[in-house]
Amino acid sequence: MTTVEAVTTTTTATTAGSVAPPPRWAVRAAHLTTLVVLPSGLWRIALVLGFPAGYLDESFVDFQTPGAKIWMLTLSVVCELLAFLTIGLVRPWGEVVPRWIPLIGGRAVRPTAAVVPAAVGAVALTLMWAGVPWWWTYPHADMTDTGNIVVGILYQPLVLWGPLLAAVTVSYYRRHRSPRSPGVAS
Repeated sequence: MTTVEAVTTTTTATTAGSVAPPPRWAVRAAHLTTLVVLPSGLWRIALVLGFPAGYLDESFVDFQTPGAKIWMLTLSVVCELLAFLTIGLVRPWGEVVPRWIPLIGGRAVRPTAAVVPAAVGAVALTLMWAGVPWWWTYPHADMTDTGNIVVGILYQPLVLWGPLLAAVTVSYYRRHRSPRSPGVAS
């Protein structure tokens, strides 16, 4: 362990209480969330840059407007930032707000303030992307055959986003829940 890691661990333990470190699987799952969002985001950025990315020429015209380009770029960035927030459930900044954030920097994060939005997000993402495995059963008349296959492959990882977030959220909750009183029956 490096000196920086030791200081970070000590600071987190003393500031956020004696919370157990996240399990290795949770850390890996949290980081994986940023990767499962990346392929679809890069595909949208290709559209923004003017590459048809699987669309027929006549269908691609709709993506060339400034509004469409801003929407696709914004969607890609927002999705990646939301996926990145999952890492906060396994890092110190998910327990103590970083000092550089105005007004609330340095304050402890209440577990419910992290768990509730993460759990709601996990359910929403799971429902939102549940149909992606059946991508190829839907008609895509505006795409080339190859484009249809490639886009379907690029969107498949999004199916994992909700379940990964749910697993990391449960891990965070278990590590931060209040200890039971010795006299309380289970």
